[in-house]
Amino acid sequence: MDWLAVDFGTSNTGVSVLQDGAPRLVALEDGAETMPTAVFLDFTEKRTLWGRAAVTALIEGREGRFMRALKSVLGTPLMQEKRQFFQERVTLVEITARFLAGVKERAEAETGRRFDAVLSGRPVRFHPDPDRDRRAEADLRAAYEMAGFERIEFLPEPEAAALSAGEAEGVGLVVDIGGGTSDFTLFRQSGEEVARLASHGIRVGGTDFDRSLSLGHVMPLFGKGSLLKAELGEKTHPAPAALFNGLASWEQIAFLYGPDTTRQVKQMRKLALEPEKFARLEEVISMELGHDVAFAVEDGKIAANAGDAEIDLSVVKPGLSAPLPGERLMLDLGPFADEIAEAARDTVSAGGMETVDVGRVVFVGGSSLLGVVSGAVARAMPGAELVFGRAFTAIADGLAIETARR
Repeated sequence: MDWLAVDFGTSNTGVSVLQDGAPRLVALEDGAETMPTAVFLDFTEKRTLWGRAAVTALIEGREGRFMRALKSVLGTPLMQEKRQFFQERVTLVEITARFLAGVKERAEAETGRRFDAVLSGRPVRFHPDPDRDRRAEADLRAAYEMAGFERIEFLPEPEAAALSAGEAEGVGLVVDIGGGTSDFTLFRQSGEEVARLASHGIRVGGTDFDRSLSLGHVMPLFGKGSLLKAELGEKTHPAPAALFNGLASWEQIAFLYGPDTTRQVKQMRKLALEPEKFARLEEVISMELGHDVAFAVEDGKIAANAGDAEIDLSVVKPGLSAPLPGERLMLDLGPFADEIAEAARDTVSAGGMETVDVGRVVFVGGSSLLGVVSGAVARAMPGAELVFGRAFTAIADGLAIETARR
């Protein structure tokens, strides 16, 4: 039975195999080590696109439905709801399965091997609620089964990253900041042996960062917090928050579009004291630009990590942008960073150690590269070496190493 190691992430997916006793990353597209965990249902050509092709279709403005952050929906009722796409009704579990089947097919084409077993990463906790956590793994297992895998096993993602953390002796801590969760593993390394001391996870990740920045800096330009006149009388009230909350959340955007939302936005624009803001919102909804806005927020976040930046919203209206100074990024994301640092300390305590015992911190996941996050963790682990080298591939490689033991 041949194993495929899959790091199915909220934002990106990576794949590795064991070859000659060592992990080998498999390029799923264009020689890249990872592929966006993105799906585009092309309504014109009636076909499904994956990865960078899906993102390109969105950017080019093709008619269709773009989906990202499917991992964040695992374990929710949304995964089991049937929706009409093309000439069939399918669930999000089935759409996830088709993405994973594409990953399997590309990996087999790239390696010339047939993979009937998969070792998949998973968060330490998909969700704090145990029932939803179990349902999330069950959804993902069902998707792998539909994708054609006969044997399916899981390993917590930070534990996989610990296996590929290098050969430094002593106590280390993996800090894995993914799109939807933050996960931690305290481990002790002696030679090639890695012993897990404790693992922990919280439901805070990069998509939470994006949502906070979007709600704070972008959604006010579209009417969030603005006043609407009552349909009768002279009273006013703030615009309903639900639509803005959905538009700021990666996993909800694809489900906002439709006649009900369009009617709601038109009515808000009619009653608005600042109708120009709701005209922008109407443009976002009518042209289905929600994911374009979300990508702009993500790009602004990355740019502000290096200094003052802006969120470019010219896709909505030429010249429109939201300033995002570096200091404001630190302020906005500081509470998340503090929560992550506290969870890191809790992991060390659960392993029977003190923070001063941690010799190195291995950062994994794109959001771990944000200075506000790494700085908070560094302050919590005084004296530890900070390791950033393989933030995007450590989990996939660690999973491949683990397949030798299965």
